[in-house]
Amino acid sequence: QVQLVESGGGLVQDGGSLRLSCVASGLKLHYYAIGWFRQTPGKEREGVSCISSAGLSKAYEDAVKGRFTVSRDNAKNTVYLQMNSLKPDYTAVYYCAARSVTRCSSKIVESAFDVWGRGTQVTVSS
Repeated sequence: QVQLVESGGGLVQDGGSLRLSCVASGLKLHYYAIGWFRQTPGKEREGVSCISSAGLSKAYEDAVKGRFTVSRDNAKNTVYLQMNSLKPDYTAVYYCAARSVTRCSSKIVESAFDVWGRGTQVTVSS
């Protein structure tokens, strides 16, 4: 069974940090580009970051550039999202998703990804 499981979310204060993990099972992660998305109630899911299958190419949404860093350890079938200098408007459910090609798409959009995790809640208090 193909599965992505996110973890590492929680409650953090304004300016704090969290590291999210996305663990894959049932697929060999080194064949897949991985994206991170976030969604708040009443809004569409938006792309945050993407990392190519070998980790050589990374992309970020403008709002998180310089704050978030995506990385991966294919030997552990895990992708990470290090989030620093968090702000209250970053509060959302964060999802990871796998794209069954090695490269990220030109834009980080839902339609480019095939397998999704269930998400992990990140809450940033002011």
